[in-house]
Amino acid sequence: MNADLPHLLVVDDDGRLRDLLSRFLTENGFVVVTAADAAQARSRLTHFDFDAVVLDLMMPGESGLEFARDLRTRSNIPILMLTAMAEIEDRISGLEGGADDYVVKPFEPRELLLRIRNIMKRAPQVQAPGDELHLGDFVFRRDRGELLQGGQPVRLTDLEAGLLSALAARPGDVLTRDDLIARTGAAGGGRAVDVQVTRLRRKIEPDPRDPRYLQTVRGKGYVLRPD
Repeated sequence: MNADLPHLLVVDDDGRLRDLLSRFLTENGFVVVTAADAAQARSRLTHFDFDAVVLDLMMPGESGLEFARDLRTRSNIPILMLTAMAEIEDRISGLEGGADDYVVKPFEPRELLLRIRNIMKRAPQVQAPGDELHLGDFVFRRDRGELLQGGQPVRLTDLEAGLLSALAARPGDVLTRDDLIARTGAAGGGRAVDVQVTRLRRKIEPDPRDPRYLQTVRGKGYVLRPD
């Protein structure tokens, strides 16, 4: 994908609307990726970084509201909610669930475009992590996947390096076990991720039993909090 253009994820179970939005937004300077439901959206978010999400409220299975609430627990990405429900209570529910704005179907495409640009402008500007992340006495070089202590390399297994790289790419964001499996290719499911986290903590934490940098978020996953 073109890294110079803003990236949007459009999530809607209506295939015709997805295609129309994709064409319109692409013509107006966005790189657009689509998903038909919450499961596909999670997969897209695992593999790509987006600047905003356009999310349908009413979808089969997990609703857009449920998905937005879950997404908001681990990301501050701007969310624009789409719905055919015009009641004020529905709008309030969407905003309380984590949406940054709300557009009722049918809508004027130019208004949608303006609202997307507005929520992106209002979003906190997160500075991309530098090539080096500091973890107490340790420095992790993201470009090389290399961990140093006092200028000397610390041996990491391929899985440990992959795990640390995945977390370092999104410092402060919670990554689920499924996210980390997808990013590292770890075999053995969530338990294998837990084992690698334990081993990695032994190498980077002053007290692995009370981690300062590689923290567990109960019921969610793991987050890296560098200095």
